[in-house]
Amino acid sequence: MKNKSGFTVIEVLVLAVFLAGIGVLFFMQKAEIEAKNRDDQRKTAINAMHYSLEEVFFKESSFYPTEINEKNLISMDPQLFTDPNGINLGEPESDYRYEATDCSHGKCKKYTLRATLEKEDDFIKKNRE
Repeated sequence: MKNKSGFTVIEVLVLAVFLAGIGVLFFMQKAEIEAKNRDDQRKTAINAMHYSLEEVFFKESSFYPTEINEKNLISMDPQLFTDPNGINLGEPESDYRYEATDCSHGKCKKYTLRATLEKEDDFIKKNRE
């Protein structure tokens, strides 16, 4: 009798299925982590806008603007006005929204900042009351 060494077809198939399963899990986790990182970027941007509105703009002006951008929130990094998809605040389909309310002659008393997140409900910051 001869001893044959090697793998059987069943052993190779089991290994292939196992490796495929590991690969699927890896890419699913990778996608989850990337989405969470994009959500964290969105939260950071909204927090920076909120801080700049409250601690700089409002303290200097005693009102909130009707819209925000890099020209009136100069204390903020201009890149933060662009969402992870490359769309600027105020443009259609942007993940970021600024909604000023109770406005008169370009001066507003309230606002809401909102970011659409992938893995959570919208992230919302409002003016201090």
